[in-house]
Amino acid sequence: MTTIRTARDSQWGETFARLRAMSSEGRYEEVEAEARTLAALPRRPWRRRPPHWEARVLATGAAVMHGRMTEALDELDTLIAELEPVGLNSQMLRLIARSNRVVALSGLRRYAEAETEANGVLRELTRIAHRAPVARLEINTLGHLAVVLCGLARHEEAEAVARGNLPRANGPAAGVLNTTLARSLNGQGRYEEALAEVRRSPPQPPRYAGGYPDLVTAEALYGLGRRADAEDAVRRALADCERQLHPAHPRIGEARALLARITGEEPGEESRGEPGE
Repeated sequence: MTTIRTARDSQWGETFARLRAMSSEGRYEEVEAEARTLAALPRRPWRRRPPHWEARVLATGAAVMHGRMTEALDELDTLIAELEPVGLNSQMLRLIARSNRVVALSGLRRYAEAETEANGVLRELTRIAHRAPVARLEINTLGHLAVVLCGLARHEEAEAVARGNLPRANGPAAGVLNTTLARSLNGQGRYEEALAEVRRSPPQPPRYAGGYPDLVTAEALYGLGRRADAEDAVRRALADCERQLHPAHPRIGEARALLARITGEEPGEESRGEPGE
């Protein structure tokens, strides 16, 4: 845990690198707690970087990845308004916060707003690409945009975005983008192709993608009329979501809704039992 002394010793770079590594490991609760402690430290007239802002961006990003979209969105709106892009560091932090905002809006099914935000982030990244390393944030934002386009039922466009950017992606981002490609194919009724694509995703997706490959697999199997296999897949997805994500994460609701369609039951019906039991 970072102490006030560590922070005042100007070890911010090492501290934030460690927190980002923890976030990539799925340790969202720890990252958020430590980042909020850093953000609450007394501020100083920093000349080169705004560490309290970077801490707040890390904290809100962790909340989004964990699945607390509603509260994170309110905080992101405030943070983005405060983060005027007066320098390159502040500008990049603002763009990271805006990319996180795309995820929060998408999770709340505010897809039109999410698309507008994603396109704005991508335009600004293009403008500063000659001054800063933007490739990772750009590919992540394009992945978010593909999800948003699926939410808008613009599956052909989502396929184009996902397929066109897969060669540039690597690591967990590539796996998640591949799963989104499969989701876009499901939306077009191309279920066999979707199954082939989702099988290319890594067997252990990052925590923020918990349940996502199995959920897309279940959609494809259901589309093919393989109800028993689809039910097995969606139950795996739901178990993964409930184990890894916050109870408010929208993917949990998606998995329950798909399970209800597959089984012909209302969500939660199977756990209620008959009167008198």
